[in-house]
Amino acid sequence: MKISKFSFNLALIFFSLASLATVSVGFATTGLMPLGDFIVSNYDFGIPSWAPTPLEPKGNPTTKAKTELVRHLFYDKRLSVDGSMSCASCHKQELAFTDGLTVSVGSTGEKTARNAMSLVNSAYFPTMTWSHPSLFSPEQQALIPLLGATPPELGLHNHEQEALDRLKSDPYYVSMFREAFPEAKGEIALSTLKRALGAFVRSIVSFRSPYDRYRYENDFSAMSDQALRGEALFFGEKAECHHCHSGINFTDSERHSRLPQGNTGFHNTGLYNLGNKGAYPPDNTGIYEITGRSEDMGRMRTPSLRNVALTAPYFHDGSAQTLEDVIAHYASGGRTISAGPYMGTGRTSPYKSHFITGFNLTGAESEDLIAFLKTLTDDAVLTDPLYSNPWPQKSTESIP
Repeated sequence: MKISKFSFNLALIFFSLASLATVSVGFATTGLMPLGDFIVSNYDFGIPSWAPTPLEPKGNPTTKAKTELVRHLFYDKRLSVDGSMSCASCHKQELAFTDGLTVSVGSTGEKTARNAMSLVNSAYFPTMTWSHPSLFSPEQQALIPLLGATPPELGLHNHEQEALDRLKSDPYYVSMFREAFPEAKGEIALSTLKRALGAFVRSIVSFRSPYDRYRYENDFSAMSDQALRGEALFFGEKAECHHCHSGINFTDSERHSRLPQGNTGFHNTGLYNLGNKGAYPPDNTGIYEITGRSEDMGRMRTPSLRNVALTAPYFHDGSAQTLEDVIAHYASGGRTISAGPYMGTGRTSPYKSHFITGFNLTGAESEDLIAFLKTLTDDAVLTDPLYSNPWPQKSTESIP
């Protein structure tokens, strides 16, 4: 199967325009997803009873066979054009499935435009990536790192058949695809590959943090007094973090069994104000790139704060190195860049979210807030064998 750069990008643009006929892309919108295409999953995600169940596409039920198949594929460098990278190269389990880089680097050495988002709890997001309001599922998103050419990530653009042939030549994968996709007679193709990738990403869930134990399971030893003071700041009207970082996933972008219609939030947080006219760098204009609407300039999807202490650097372009930097940015109500091509005062951007107004915290209060954010770290998800590299445990010629 050959997909040219033109046809692949054209397909994405067509899909985007078709979807935007029914998609509103403003702040915390409702009715964002084609609900009829999604149902409540019957898969055992191992989540606690207080947590809502993820939705999944009707045509791709999450199964153990699929998740185990892609646990192998996820760490297999044969899924890149030159055998140099795997999905895990940019989504490391020990970093909550991010890569720790300012922006990700693809198989050809080219940098991408944005910071790698965590894959944890992707099942609860109504849209994928920082700035694409019409990618509704991990299945759709999987095609971008696989086939995208501007810039290449895994680099399979015009080389996808070579990668599929490598998988077909491995008896281990032949058997696993047959078990995962009996209805497709075990076909190893892009159609089954993206469905398997979607199922695995959906299975990565995280609800075992100290905050979860304290707030939902009555383990009152799980949070310190300092963290509790930080929680009060987070949900109070002084720092006002909760306006955008709320809900089960600490974001205003979520979708699950208790909120099947889905909400999503895209916000301009005042990171840039080029020429003091509201512009963002041309390769990072947010959902404006899709909608073309001036009011969407710089709007990015609100990320989850779960495991946020592990996912530095922060923001879509990795321009904040620490949680202290992030808090300072929001405290100032936007970032001022005083020299260079990106010079401007983000605080005065005409497109900045009305939630970003600035605040004053003492040094101790900032430390309290960070202590709270650290309670959102789920240590278990960082080592859970359900998501870990299976290859070191195998003695087979299939080891990549």
